[in-house]
Amino acid sequence: MTIPAFRPVSYSRTTLTELMIPSYANFGGKIHGGILLSLMDKVAYACSAKHAGNYCVTVTVEGVNFLQPVEVGELVSLKASVNYVGNTSLMVGIRVIAENVKTGVKKHTNTSYFTMVAKGDDDKPTQVPGLTLETREDARRFLEALRRRELSHHYQKELANSKTILQVDEALHFLQQERCKVAF
Repeated sequence: MTIPAFRPVSYSRTTLTELMIPSYANFGGKIHGGILLSLMDKVAYACSAKHAGNYCVTVTVEGVNFLQPVEVGELVSLKASVNYVGNTSLMVGIRVIAENVKTGVKKHTNTSYFTMVAKGDDDKPTQVPGLTLETREDARRFLEALRRRELSHHYQKELANSKTILQVDEALHFLQQERCKVAF
């Protein structure tokens, strides 16, 4: 199969819906965050693999903030779309909605961004098709993903710099207002 040079966002848009059952719940009766992360990873894979036409692996996950709890008996829908493509990578945006089927009430529980890398038959990163932006919303998401990547690179660089410059003895005074006790 020949992979095209470009694919539209709509080509790989994917929705995964699953009923939340009691075995997914924690001791507090809410759905485990790990269950939701696993479902997000599944839909990110399905969406990215469809766009890439190849096997894809998860490289990073950003924005895992659980905004509202998910209850047993709710239907959870994970809506995924490719927001950005690089040479071998794709950023998949995922919106998670939980629906109470009795009342019809829907709630947004999470939005996350998964960076995936396409792998060829040789298990090495392989080029993915470009992305055809079909709407202004697609363009907004692509531009937002560019900014997200820029900020992530900046953050990683700053964190690496601070690790190399930070001298513990010189920075201990920062801990005085924190909820920790220095025992050395």
